[in-house]
Amino acid sequence: MHLSRVVAVLLAASALYTSLSHAATQQVVVAPSCPTIMLAGADAASVKVASSADAWGGARTGKDATLSDRVVDYSIDATLDPVKHTITGKQVLRWRNRSAQPVCSIYLHMYLNGFEGPGSTFMTEQRASARGFRSNVKTKDGEYGYIRLDKVQQGGAAAKWTFVQPDGGPATDRSVVRIDLPQAVAPGATTALDIEFFDQLPRVVARTGYYGSFHLVGQWFPKIAVLELPGERGATAPRWNAHEFHLHSEFYADFGNYDVRLTVPKGYTVGATGELTGKPVERDGQVTSRYVQGDVHDFAWTADKRYAKPLTKTWNGPNGPVRVSVLYTPEYDFNAEPVLQATIDSLKYFSDTLGPYPYKTVTAVIPPHGADEAGGMEYPTFFTADSTNQVEPGTIGRFGLDFVTIHEFGHGYFYGIIGSNEFEEPMLDEGINEYWDQRMLRARNTAINPTPWWLQRLGINVALDDVFDMERLGANLGDPADPLGDNAWSRLSSGSFGTVYSRSATLMHQIEAMVGTPALERAMKLYYQRWKFRHPSIADLREALAEGTGQRAIVETNFNHFIYGTGRFDDRVSSIDSREILPLPGFRSYQGKQVLISQKQLKKAIEDRRKAWKAKHPNAKDGAGAFPYESVVVVRREGPAMPQTLRVNFADGSHRDMPVTSTGSWQRFKFIGPAKVVSAQLDPHNTLHMDQSKLNNSRTAEPDTRASRRWFGDFATLLQSFFALLATV
Repeated sequence: MHLSRVVAVLLAASALYTSLSHAATQQVVVAPSCPTIMLAGADAASVKVASSADAWGGARTGKDATLSDRVVDYSIDATLDPVKHTITGKQVLRWRNRSAQPVCSIYLHMYLNGFEGPGSTFMTEQRASARGFRSNVKTKDGEYGYIRLDKVQQGGAAAKWTFVQPDGGPATDRSVVRIDLPQAVAPGATTALDIEFFDQLPRVVARTGYYGSFHLVGQWFPKIAVLELPGERGATAPRWNAHEFHLHSEFYADFGNYDVRLTVPKGYTVGATGELTGKPVERDGQVTSRYVQGDVHDFAWTADKRYAKPLTKTWNGPNGPVRVSVLYTPEYDFNAEPVLQATIDSLKYFSDTLGPYPYKTVTAVIPPHGADEAGGMEYPTFFTADSTNQVEPGTIGRFGLDFVTIHEFGHGYFYGIIGSNEFEEPMLDEGINEYWDQRMLRARNTAINPTPWWLQRLGINVALDDVFDMERLGANLGDPADPLGDNAWSRLSSGSFGTVYSRSATLMHQIEAMVGTPALERAMKLYYQRWKFRHPSIADLREALAEGTGQRAIVETNFNHFIYGTGRFDDRVSSIDSREILPLPGFRSYQGKQVLISQKQLKKAIEDRRKAWKAKHPNAKDGAGAFPYESVVVVRREGPAMPQTLRVNFADGSHRDMPVTSTGSWQRFKFIGPAKVVSAQLDPHNTLHMDQSKLNNSRTAEPDTRASRRWFGDFATLLQSFFALLATV
């Protein structure tokens, strides 16, 4: 057949498929015996109603048989062909119906189909994004990936399936599939599905894929969506939380048990979620390794024939020994030790400040040269780090290596153990994790000199005093387009999504400053203890912070303005005016008579009094004298009225702190006293980190260079962020 004819046939088939898929999304077919279970809406985001106490089986007490209320059980056999970069898989999926009604259809995530071609939601959104995604690796012919269902059976009977687009994405998206079951799953019952599937891995892109002999296998198996019940994350009726694979959305799944057998050619080193169970079995040049892990909601793995001998160490934590492993290729052997140490430091910090690490292993992977897109991704007990040619402490490269390691480990708590919904409320993972990571860096005294060597030779050095300064400058405080609590895809731009990290960290830093560090740490421990191995919402974080700090008003004010809204505020000292209060000429009443006081008389009297006062106060500062001063300070307010303090400094060295109480756009402060106002500063204790500009928070009565020094401080931090970007992009 002529090539043009082949293309025409393929296009016609594609059009037919599109129309059929679209029709399928409009007609959700369920068995008559089953009530319809709705899907979470495409606009689902920022839950405002706290979950019920018994949500997800109630808080885990530590006395339960398992760490989580296990809903799923995956038993998977997978064989990797490292030449074709394919995986042949079989799995038995056991799923428990937690609801009070029968279930006739379930939904599976087929994430790899996000990379099958331009018709996916992921790639459609990537094309529409001016900023793109991460390092914007281009997928070329022969480098696409997909996942194919070959069989789904329930009790030996074949199930029918239909690809759907719950968020209204293109009809050619195949990242979610509905399975219509031959037999309904009764309330409280468990069903088993026998599934056969086939993966074609993409060239490494968006956290998964291959590069040469290196394989990072993430989001690679059919994974069941979450059935949420009333009282869970704002649900008022049972609903399936099954969103398409969007450009910036990550993942959300039920806790359960994974028993996975991985078969690779002899000579390949494997690392995976969980514990290696038993000795690997070799047969016909293939080696099968079994990994088992309970109480997690995902499973990822890696295989490469170029891996060096793993670097391992045991960390003795509150729950017993934890085996820490770092996988790396020879070109990055000098990165392995820093990654190992940062992982161990993270284990201690997160265990001490939130709660003890509950698993027996943690594996870090340093992707090989050329596979950078595989770096910086988290899975339970398993994450990928970064790499650098600079491992000397204090360099940009070492700072980046430490930060990415800490950040990806930290996801193991906020995405992993706490189980945040990264679809609908990404700030609960990305934002809160970013905040806790920066607290760790500050506690760890992680040093950084962002100045490149060539600038240092020119005598230019830029120091970074506080890692939160960097976060604040990247938070786009002046023009936030979307509430922090929005979902991962309904945002103005990729840049707006990117501020979820820095704006959330800056906001939490502000809340900590307002309530006090001990109260904030107490509240975060409460949040972790209450919601570990469950799936909290933003409202549940709000309630834990309000209860744990004992300062509900502060917590709710910040949440309402910045998480549920696009709060932008800028308080500034607008003006300072001072004048001496001198006697004025005119008639005065004296002993029953009107006496005229002339300007000449007053001038001499004023001079005489000033001379006498100066003789009596020879060391007095300028701005204090024989006559009182009237000073007026005007504060302008833009945006929500945050609890604010104005510190007014007087010429005699004294100061007064005044509450700024106006809910309008301005407030005037008047002072009469022996010394004039020489300067005024808002937020003297530096608690309001969400203030758009710190440059206008203070003003002097006379010109001063401190504003320029503050400006240079902001510039220095911005320069650091720029250098870090150059080092990592």
